[in-house]
This record gives sequence, C-alpha cells and structure tokens, in this order.
Amino acid sequence: MNTPVLTMPERNNIDSGSWFSKLSLPLRNAIMSRAIVRRLPDGALLSSRGQPAEDWCGVAKGAVRVSSVSLSGKQVTLTYVEPGVWFGDIALFDGLPRTHDANAHGPTTLLVVRKPDFKELLAQHVELYDALLRLNCRRLRLMFDAVEDLNTRPLASRLAKQILLLARSYGIHDGEEIRIGLQLAQEDLAQLLGASRQRVNQELKGFERDGAVRIEPTRLVVLSKEKLLAIASKQ
Repeated sequence: MNTPVLTMPERNNIDSGSWFSKLSLPLRNAIMSRAIVRRLPDGALLSSRGQPAEDWCGVAKGAVRVSSVSLSGKQVTLTYVEPGVWFGDIALFDGLPRTHDANAHGPTTLLVVRKPDFKELLAQHVELYDALLRLNCRRLRLMFDAVEDLNTRPLASRLAKQILLLARSYGIHDGEEIRIGLQLAQEDLAQLLGASRQRVNQELKGFERDGAVRIEPTRLVVLSKEKLLAIASKQ
C-alpha cells in the first residue's frame, strides 16, 4: 500500500473534486492507499497516442493537456484536465490503446493508480463501477454540449463561456478581478474553440473594450463575470 504525500492545497483539490467527493469514505481511502504521487515539469509526456493504457490518474495540481495531431501534422489541443478531475479509465476498461497524447501543462501533480490496482479496486468495490459509469455519462453530456455549442453559438458566446469555465477552475481572486492562473496563449484558446487565433484575438479585444476582460501576456483577467455571462448567453 502507498501513502500519497500531497501538499494541503493538492489534497484539497482531490478531496473537493465533484466526482471524488461523492464516493464513500471506504472507497476514497482505498483509492488513496493505492495511489502514488507523480510531480511533473511543464511539457512532460504522460502518454502517447497508440500506447497501451497502464494508469488511472487524478490531477492534484496544474493541468494535463490532451491533444491530437491533425492530418497536416499540427498538434491540436482538445482539452485541459483540471485539478480534481480523474481520467484514463476508458482505455483501462476496453483494453484499447490511448487515443490522444497527454502532457503536463505547467508544473503538475498527479495521483496515479496502476492498472493492476485499478482492477483490484473494481473487484473489491462495486460502487466504483457505478461511480465511473456516472462519470462517463457526464463526459458524454459535456461532449454533446460542446458539439451543440460549436454548431449553434457564435464564437463570441463560446469564447465567453470558455473564459468563465477557466475562471471557475483556475481563477485567482484579487478584489473584483479574477486572474486565470492557467497560462494559455491565444492559439491555445483558439484550438479549444475550433477557431483561428486571429478571430479569437478580435473577439478578445472586443471583450477588453467592453470592460469584460483584460488581456495580459499568456494570461487573461476577468473584470466582469456579468458581462461575460451576458455574452455567453447570446445565441
């Protein structure tokens, strides 16, 4: 058995995660007893597309960048896995290779449960099957929401919604302002939204003129959540 050594903020990120926090105490303790801590520098590779799946992971600090390679050979960001979120279980269930690349985005701390321990947890805790089923149902709903937004909402609405999500996950409050702690270039935002960097830049400048955000190098500062919510609600 392992005893993960996390800082207090890292442990709080795990314990307060919307999925993990709803598990029974015995199951939470069983997961923690089998997890090891991995601390990774920015850009460190976790897994590559086509590799066999060996780990189930929870993010305790930082972020994991999930990406793919386009037909032209360009690396494209699909999502960022935030603190408190667990991932990697799908390939452990179906036995197929990883479908995407995963890298640390910024200094990142993970809780890692190896495949044999994951299987043992499933065998000993039937609750985990139900919990992971609910987790994957939520992922599917979020995916459908993202597809619907892509096809029905203007870019400004989708961008405002994305900024609000980043502020919720990585926001650092400073009075009325919320500084997004995750370092993202405008190209990264553009890839998340399926848009060009130039169009995202234009929309961000419009948000800045309206007093909704302030643009800083590799950072965004939310000045008015209300104005972003109003933009995000537009169809």
